[in-house]
Amino acid sequence: MRESVLGSFFSLLIFPAVLAVPVWVIAVAFKLISVAAPGRRPDWRQDLLRWSVWMTGSGAVILYVLGAGAVGLAVHESSSGADSTPSQECRDDYRADHLVGQTASYVPLRFDCVLDDGATYPSSPAYAWINALVAALGLATIALVVAKGYGAERRARADAAGGER
Repeated sequence: MRESVLGSFFSLLIFPAVLAVPVWVIAVAFKLISVAAPGRRPDWRQDLLRWSVWMTGSGAVILYVLGAGAVGLAVHESSSGADSTPSQECRDDYRADHLVGQTASYVPLRFDCVLDDGATYPSSPAYAWINALVAALGLATIALVVAKGYGAERRARADAAGGER
């Protein structure tokens, strides 16, 4: 039941996430052009760092929602209607004669096929790539937040040292 509710939730969120992808790409392109163009603001480095934190974080969220939506759609498809179990993604493999079911996970994203001996295998290699990219974007966000804090501390110390003279 819980898997079904989560699947439905993420399946609905996949549509706004799909619409957010081109907006995200266009925003990144325009920001890169604005950084390269002459006539930047004096605080463009801090602005770029702050903007990068938001964009890497939103990219991680968008990508996670897309992957979770794919898992949710696979769960929904494999539990609805005649001839739905085992999942179609699992039946396309040479091990289809030994299939007994499937399992889904939202952390990490995965939709696995279960064989009669208890072994599992991924229904698609795309989930590994999505998990890796979400982790990379998440780690980049954390690194940028730390860099932003370090830069703010450094500027505060420089201002304090300049005020003492």
